[in-house]
Amino acid sequence: MKKYISYAMTAFFATIAISIAAPDKGAMMTKEKAAWQSFKDKKTDEFTKLLSPHFMAVYADGIQTKQQEIDSMKKWDMKSFALSDFNLVMTDANTALVTYQVQVEATVEGKDASGIYNAGSIWQMKNGEWHPIFHTNIKQEAAAKQ
Repeated sequence: MKKYISYAMTAFFATIAISIAAPDKGAMMTKEKAAWQSFKDKKTDEFTKLLSPHFMAVYADGIQTKQQEIDSMKKWDMKSFALSDFNLVMTDANTALVTYQVQVEATVEGKDASGIYNAGSIWQMKNGEWHPIFHTNIKQEAAAKQ
């Protein structure tokens, strides 16, 4: 009987520890906004420190490594961005999946890239810090007229 109580107490405290360690929706939204802000402001050092060493991204024009993502910052001239419809799913205590929409006013290599994008990122906790390991976004298409 003592053994079962011990197991139950261990599970109870582990659940509390996980719930305390897991970020809330607002905290993850703040982290995602910080990533966008450092990209917008072309703060290469800040953006580089934020990304996981194994970061990957998938876009309509291809797959990018961490270095390619950092290099793409030079091509963008982002005037503004706004996140909305933010959702958070904790797949485990150390992995957060976020999805949202982002309204962007920007050009890429002089071409207009403004619009609403559907986006998602995966953040992972390593050594007590959250870092994005994956990101994707794709521009919403205009609704077809019928």
